[in-house]
Amino acid sequence: MSDAVQSKDAAQKIRSGDLRALARAATGVENRDPEALALLREMEPFAGHARIIGVTGPPGAGKSTLADAMAAELRRQGKTVALITVDPTSRITGGAILGDRIRMQRHHGDAGVFIRSMATRGCAGGVARATADLAQLMDGAGRDYVIIETVGVGQDEVEIAKLAQVTVVVLVPGLGDDVQAIKAGIMEIADVFAINKADLPGADRLEREIAAERRAPIIRTVATEGTGIGELLQAINQTPAPAPRPLTPDPRPPTLDHLGIAVNDLEKAVQFYEGIGLKVERLETVETEKVHVAMLPTADSRIELLEPAATDSPISKFLEKRGPGLHHIALRVPDLDGALARLRESGARLLNEPRAGAGGHRYVFIHPASTGGVLLELIQESST
Repeated sequence: MSDAVQSKDAAQKIRSGDLRALARAATGVENRDPEALALLREMEPFAGHARIIGVTGPPGAGKSTLADAMAAELRRQGKTVALITVDPTSRITGGAILGDRIRMQRHHGDAGVFIRSMATRGCAGGVARATADLAQLMDGAGRDYVIIETVGVGQDEVEIAKLAQVTVVVLVPGLGDDVQAIKAGIMEIADVFAINKADLPGADRLEREIAAERRAPIIRTVATEGTGIGELLQAINQTPAPAPRPLTPDPRPPTLDHLGIAVNDLEKAVQFYEGIGLKVERLETVETEKVHVAMLPTADSRIELLEPAATDSPISKFLEKRGPGLHHIALRVPDLDGALARLRESGARLLNEPRAGAGGHRYVFIHPASTGGVLLELIQESST
């Protein structure tokens, strides 16, 4: 049997509700098995139906209990659910420490709830490398909701915003001034806030702290009792997903301007690219982004090498979390203001207002949550 036929056969089994086939595919996706990835491509046309919810927050906030309660309420509503829990990696086996799945045993035997624990395998940001693919698999399998719970390691769990349509940040009373301390991290990615354990003292203060920092729905819950879970799901369902409808294109399509590559040492990186025949067109420092830039033209576009000019540069933070590599893709558009109007209308997340960058061109960055997982830069096409 050919690989294509095997993929189609496995996809049909999963679509028909075969949980063993789904579990095997999930294991393959997590292990980056080529056959499982081929199956994932086979199921891609069926994806796009599920509501993908991210649940993140500091340790002890009750994320697992809240996700479990959400799944139970969704089942009462007749919806099917996939729970993806990203757990710490076992130092012994290299797999997930299955604390979250153990706490969700009440769903055992319910075919409408598929629970999968994933190991972080050294990834920062609260999720694993294969989490996005696993969410797509569950979506293609026909699940109505995919709930992704992050590992719970601290305020830098912002990667979930790239995967989820709606991100729920779970906080608990008693944080006090800690809300100020974490506002530059997970506070910024919340579409909905859940004050869990809201029966504890300090819930009123916490709600005031959150409301002072962000304009987003704030729902009080007591997950152990199921209190507020219906209201939380209602707030989630009322939050628009990124890019809810197609955009009207410009008369002329965008063209690739450059690929932005983050590097630790600009001089060494330039030497490499010059060694394969490229030449530096321009060297400059962009003060607004605190970055040193080297532009190397190719036949139809450019490579933009980016070295941090300060420790608090966005490129410096990128290198700390991910290391050197592709930072963003840049497209030239004939009408930047028109494109931005359509993006705002669609609900896309813009990271800045138009401003001058390298070479004096006006540009805007679009959040990866709206673009399919990659940071996208739009540049106004030159009229000259």
